[in-house]
Amino acid sequence: MRFFAKKVLREFWEKRSDAEHPLKTWYKEASKANWTSPADIKSGYTKASILKSGRVVFNICGNRYRLIVDINYARQWIFIRFIGSHEDYDKIDANKI
Repeated sequence: MRFFAKKVLREFWEKRSDAEHPLKTWYKEASKANWTSPADIKSGYTKASILKSGRVVFNICGNRYRLIVDINYARQWIFIRFIGSHEDYDKIDANKI
Protein backbone atom coordinates (compact mmCIF):
# COMPACT_ATOMS: atom_id res chain seq x y z
CA MET A 1 0.00 0.00 0.00
CA ARG A 2 1.17 3.53 -0.78
CA PHE A 3 0.46 6.33 1.69
CA PHE A 4 -0.62 9.90 1.26
CA ALA A 5 -0.27 12.29 4.22
CA LYS A 6 2.06 10.24 6.42
CA LYS A 7 3.14 13.61 7.76
CA VAL A 8 -0.21 13.77 9.60
CA LEU A 9 0.75 10.67 11.59
CA ARG A 10 4.21 12.03 12.39
CA GLU A 11 2.81 15.36 13.58
CA PHE A 12 0.31 13.52 15.78
CA TRP A 13 2.87 11.31 17.53
CA GLU A 14 5.13 14.30 18.08
CA LYS A 15 2.32 15.79 20.20
CA ARG A 16 1.21 12.50 21.78
CA SER A 17 4.28 10.37 22.36
CA ASP A 18 2.25 7.38 23.58
CA ALA A 19 0.89 7.02 20.03
CA GLU A 20 4.30 6.91 18.33
CA HIS A 21 5.06 3.20 18.61
CA PRO A 22 1.51 1.99 17.81
CA LEU A 23 1.26 4.32 14.79
CA LYS A 24 4.68 3.33 13.48
CA THR A 25 3.75 -0.33 13.89
CA TRP A 26 0.42 0.17 12.10
CA TYR A 27 2.15 2.13 9.31
CA LYS A 28 4.77 -0.58 8.81
CA GLU A 29 2.12 -3.32 8.65
CA ALA A 30 -0.17 -1.33 6.34
CA SER A 31 2.73 -0.43 4.04
CA LYS A 32 3.45 -4.10 3.47
CA ALA A 33 -0.20 -5.10 3.15
CA ASN A 34 -1.92 -6.00 -0.07
CA TRP A 35 -5.48 -5.22 0.91
CA THR A 36 -7.88 -5.82 -1.96
CA SER A 37 -11.11 -5.60 0.04
CA PRO A 38 -12.42 -4.76 3.51
CA ALA A 39 -12.37 -8.49 4.30
CA ASP A 40 -8.57 -8.45 3.98
CA ILE A 41 -8.37 -5.71 6.60
CA LYS A 42 -10.79 -7.44 8.98
CA SER A 43 -8.73 -10.63 8.85
CA GLY A 44 -5.80 -8.81 10.46
CA TYR A 45 -7.61 -6.04 12.32
CA THR A 46 -10.77 -7.55 13.73
CA LYS A 47 -11.68 -4.39 15.63
CA ALA A 48 -11.37 -2.11 12.59
CA SER A 49 -14.65 -0.54 11.51
CA ILE A 50 -15.46 -0.64 7.82
CA LEU A 51 -17.38 2.42 6.66
CA LYS A 52 -18.81 3.55 3.33
CA SER A 53 -16.76 4.40 0.25
CA GLY A 54 -13.52 2.72 1.29
CA ARG A 55 -13.24 4.34 4.71
CA VAL A 56 -11.80 2.32 7.59
CA VAL A 57 -11.46 3.27 11.26
CA PHE A 58 -8.57 1.73 13.19
CA ASN A 59 -8.27 1.75 16.97
CA ILE A 60 -4.86 2.97 18.11
CA CYS A 61 -3.41 2.65 21.63
CA GLY A 62 -6.16 0.39 22.90
CA ASN A 63 -8.85 2.62 21.41
CA ARG A 64 -7.48 5.79 23.01
CA TYR A 65 -7.07 7.19 19.50
CA ARG A 66 -8.91 6.67 16.25
CA LEU A 67 -7.37 6.65 12.80
CA ILE A 68 -9.59 7.09 9.75
CA VAL A 69 -8.20 6.20 6.36
CA ASP A 70 -9.67 6.21 2.89
CA ILE A 71 -8.46 3.25 0.84
CA ASN A 72 -8.37 2.89 -2.91
CA TYR A 73 -8.04 -0.88 -3.16
CA ALA A 74 -7.48 -0.97 -6.93
CA ARG A 75 -4.55 1.46 -6.81
CA GLN A 76 -3.32 0.33 -3.38
CA TRP A 77 -3.46 3.86 -1.98
CA ILE A 78 -4.16 4.88 1.61
CA PHE A 79 -5.19 8.44 2.39
CA ILE A 80 -5.01 9.53 6.03
CA ARG A 81 -8.25 11.41 6.75
CA PHE A 82 -8.16 11.80 10.55
CA ILE A 83 -6.19 10.89 13.64
CA GLY A 84 -7.38 12.00 17.04
CA SER A 85 -8.60 11.07 20.47
CA HIS A 86 -11.72 9.00 20.93
CA GLU A 87 -13.44 12.17 22.17
CA ASP A 88 -12.43 14.09 19.03
CA TYR A 89 -13.66 11.22 16.89
CA ASP A 90 -17.07 11.40 18.54
CA LYS A 91 -17.40 15.01 17.33
CA ILE A 92 -16.91 14.29 13.62
CA ASP A 93 -18.69 12.41 10.86
CA ALA A 94 -16.22 9.70 9.87
CA ASN A 95 -17.93 9.23 6.50
CA LYS A 96 -17.44 12.87 5.52
CA ILE A 97 -14.15 14.02 7.01
